[in-house]
Amino acid sequence: MTIAFLALLAAGGIAYQVAGPGAAQSQTPAPPAPAIPVLAAQVERQSVPLRIDIIGTVQVIASVAVKSRVDGQIWEVKVKDGQYVSKGDVLFQLDRRAAEAQVHQAQGQLARDKAQLVFAQQDVKRYAPLTEKSYVSRQQFEQAQSNQAALEAAVQADQAALENAQVLLTYYTIASPLDGRLGMVTLKAGNNVKANDVPFLFINQVKPIYVLFPVAERELPAIRAAMAKGPVPLAVKPQGDDGPAIEGRLAFFENTVDATTGTIALRGVFANEDERLWPGQFVNVSMRLGEEENALTVPQAAVQIGQGNPYVFVVRQDNTVALRHVTVGRTVDGRSVIASGLKEGERIVIDGQLRLKDGSRVDIRSGQELAAPAKSS
Repeated sequence: MTIAFLALLAAGGIAYQVAGPGAAQSQTPAPPAPAIPVLAAQVERQSVPLRIDIIGTVQVIASVAVKSRVDGQIWEVKVKDGQYVSKGDVLFQLDRRAAEAQVHQAQGQLARDKAQLVFAQQDVKRYAPLTEKSYVSRQQFEQAQSNQAALEAAVQADQAALENAQVLLTYYTIASPLDGRLGMVTLKAGNNVKANDVPFLFINQVKPIYVLFPVAERELPAIRAAMAKGPVPLAVKPQGDDGPAIEGRLAFFENTVDATTGTIALRGVFANEDERLWPGQFVNVSMRLGEEENALTVPQAAVQIGQGNPYVFVVRQDNTVALRHVTVGRTVDGRSVIASGLKEGERIVIDGQLRLKDGSRVDIRSGQELAAPAKSS
């Protein structure tokens, strides 16, 4: 009996030693999670430009394929690849000796018929009084008049033939029909060419120049309203160009909406005096339609994209965050215009969101403090 009692006391002591400290330790509350360092900013109201940003392409106003209008041989090439030319500059000279001979022949024919016409006119003038006195028959007089009329017609035909030969002669000198930049010269001196055959080269007018870009059809009413008030300014930046934006104006919008894409094509015109815009180039286009006063805005970095609507993390008074869905109207110059979901003056997280969830505790820091751990690691 005594031995059984002692064994029971020993077992109870062992159970106390095993369970007692562990049970006491499990009842101790876990320490709070450390605050997550973030950057924050306030929701503000400010004036925001009503602007549409889109990708566009540069297009020439005019492009001309230079061809010969007559058969001949290239006598001289007066330009080089890529050269800028003005209207009237000579590009090619064809062998014009045969055409010059035709001009001289037409000039000689005209001179001969003019001389004969003068003699015929003198005959008519001399026969007129003699016919009245019956010294010359009526038939002779009428024959002189007929000869004069025929020579007058011949002179007119000779004049027309001379003008035609002179026009044909100009075809052997090929000049630029516009101001523009040349492409590659494909034919060289000595090549025989045919009328309206292979182009010698292409000329693109690059000053001024067009930029073509599409916008959504829902933007059309605002664009038309802005055009009714005056010229609509455009600014473009070529990709890879570090210079300032190139200024232009909206010149035209297409007369139909593309039903397959729901867009309408617009075209802007730019002086392009420095030729920073090049045909076929992709450019970033900004079209300013006016100003939106008192727009509710946040830094663009605050808005996160989830599976549903965009959202932000709003900082509460106790430095915890709440995930809140928002509606973004548009984004301009790094700031997002909020249509719904936020109020002016609220604080929202703008950096450090990847570690956050609804209810997380945060530590608002400056940009230098937030970047310090990254530098030390």
